[in-house]
Amino acid sequence: MTAAVVAGAGGPGAIAAAAASLGLAAVQGQLDAYNAQDLDLFMSFYADDCVVADLNGAVTNSGAAAIRERYAAMFAKFPQNKAVLVNRIVVGDTIVDHEDVCREPGGERFQVAAIYTIKGGKIARVDFAR
Repeated sequence: MTAAVVAGAGGPGAIAAAAASLGLAAVQGQLDAYNAQDLDLFMSFYADDCVVADLNGAVTNSGAAAIRERYAAMFAKFPQNKAVLVNRIVVGDTIVDHEDVCREPGGERFQVAAIYTIKGGKIARVDFAR
């Protein structure tokens, strides 16, 4: 996929590969910023109208301001929170991350699947399964 873009191949395949690369950069960038608890950098990967929801459930946050508020509170409450990527699946504009999250060393630990929908190189929606 990436080799086609680097080699200069054209056509729809190269466009799809470039879009997937932007999506991967957004998802990995927000994961790195999440672990650094850099809220401004974290939010830079999200679309202004992004939605966060429980998988097959209710929308929990809608819009960048609400998402910023959610993560500002979480970073304040869990300053040592870290997520480790266990597995990643990319299918078009959808990226699924399986993460192992630890709130603090020796503290609460849980598994989560984060299903990202990418639009225009930004995260437009995240559905969480826990």
